Amino acid sequence: MLALASACAFGAEPSSADVRELLEQNRRLQEQVRTQQQTIDSLTAKMAAVLKASDRHEKELRGLREQVEAPASPASAAGRDHEVRISAEAGLAFFHTGRDGQFPKDEFRVDEATISVEAPVAKNVYLFTEMRLQTREANENYFELGEVYVDFEDVSAAWGQPGLLNIRAGRFNSPFGEEYQVRSVVKNPLISRSLSDIWGINEGAEIYGKVGPLRYALAVQNGGISSLHDFNADKSLAGRVSWDPAGWLHVSASAMRTGELTAATDSLSALWFAGGFFRSIGPAASTSTFWASLGEGDATAHWKDGHATAALGQVRYGDNDKRNDNSRRLRYGYLEIMQGITERLYGAVRYSEIQAPRGYPLSGWGKMGLFFFRPSLTESLKRLSVGMGYRVSPAVTWKTEYAAESGRMINGAPRDNEDFFGSEIAVKF
Repeated sequence: MLALASACAFGAEPSSADVRELLEQNRRLQEQVRTQQQTIDSLTAKMAAVLKASDRHEKELRGLREQVEAPASPASAAGRDHEVRISAEAGLAFFHTGRDGQFPKDEFRVDEATISVEAPVAKNVYLFTEMRLQTREANENYFELGEVYVDFEDVSAAWGQPGLLNIRAGRFNSPFGEEYQVRSVVKNPLISRSLSDIWGINEGAEIYGKVGPLRYALAVQNGGISSLHDFNADKSLAGRVSWDPAGWLHVSASAMRTGELTAATDSLSALWFAGGFFRSIGPAASTSTFWASLGEGDATAHWKDGHATAALGQVRYGDNDKRNDNSRRLRYGYLEIMQGITERLYGAVRYSEIQAPRGYPLSGWGKMGLFFFRPSLTESLKRLSVGMGYRVSPAVTWKTEYAAESGRMINGAPRDNEDFFGSEIAVKF
C-alpha cells in the first residue's frame, strides 16, 4: 500500500505485479485479523463459562454452609427414619502388670473390639444390635452378644408431652452411675477404668425421658449373668436421675438392687464390680441366695479443654446363710481430671479406691484366680492412674498409662504386685 501511494504521488503508474502483491498482502492481513478475532471470541466464551461455573459453585457452597449452620428442621430430622448406622471401635494394645496381675507376660492384644448397627423399623422405633468381638475381661477368643434392644422414642408425644416417656426393651446396660457410658476405648481418656467400674448388660425393660430440668431412667432386668435363663423370679431394679444446673455442670444420683440371685445356678450377678462380679461369699451348704444393693452420686464439671469427674458410692451385700452373718458394707469412689495440653495432646489422672471392712472378692488389675474365686478376701484396694493421650484424628487416639495399685487382704497380706502399664491405639468409624 505504501509503494502504491508513493508511485501515485510521483505520477508513476503501478505495475500489475505491484497490484497483485498488494492484494496478496491485504488478503493475508484480513486472514490474520479474522484469526485473531476468532481467538478473541473463543477466549471470551471460555471466560464466560468459567465465570458462570464459579458463580454456580459459590451458590452451592453458600447453600451447603447455610445447611450446616442452620438448626435441624423436622424434615431433616425425619431423615433418621431411613438411615441405617453401622459403627465399630477397637483398641490395639500392649499391656503389662506385675506378677500377680492379669498380664504378667507383656502382652500385645486386641482390646474391646465391637461392631454395632442401628436401624429404623418404624416411625420413632429403632433397633440397636451390638457384637462384642473381643472384651478385655475375656480369657478366650469368642464372639459375645452385647446390647440388643428396640427403642420406642417419644411415646409421650401422643398425648402432647414430647420427651417425657421413651421405652426400651431387650438387652441393654443397667442405668446405674455414669462411668459405664464413657468406659469404651474411644471415650475413656485413660486405658484403665476406676476400681469400681460398675457396668452390666442384662435383659429387661427400661423407661427414660425428661421431666422439666430432670432426666430419668428406670429399668427392671433379670439380674443374673446368664443370658439364656433367669433362675430367680426376683428382678433387678436400677434407676438414675440427673440434672444440669449449669451448662458446665452435670450431677446425678443412682440406686440399684441386683435382686435375689440363686447361688448355685445364677452364681454371679450381671453387674460388674471391681474387676469381677457380685457373688456369694457364704458356704454352699448353708447359702442358697445372695444379693447386693447400691447407691451412687456423680458429678462432672466441663470446661473448654478438659473436665473433672467424681463419684461416691456404697454397696450393701447380703445372703441367706443360716449359720453366719455375711453382710458387708463396701464404700467406693473416684476422682478423674483430664486437661488438654495442646490441640491434640492431653493428660489425665484418676484416683479410685474401695474399702471393704471384713473383706470381699475384689479383683482390680489382679488375677481373678487369686483375688476373686479363692476364699481369701480383700478389705482395701487403691489405684492411681496417670496417662497421656494424643488425638491423631477424630477417629484415632494413642494413649499411654501407668497405674499404681495396692491393697490389703483380711489376713494382713499386702497386694503390691499388680501395677499396670499400657499403651493403646483406639480407633473407630
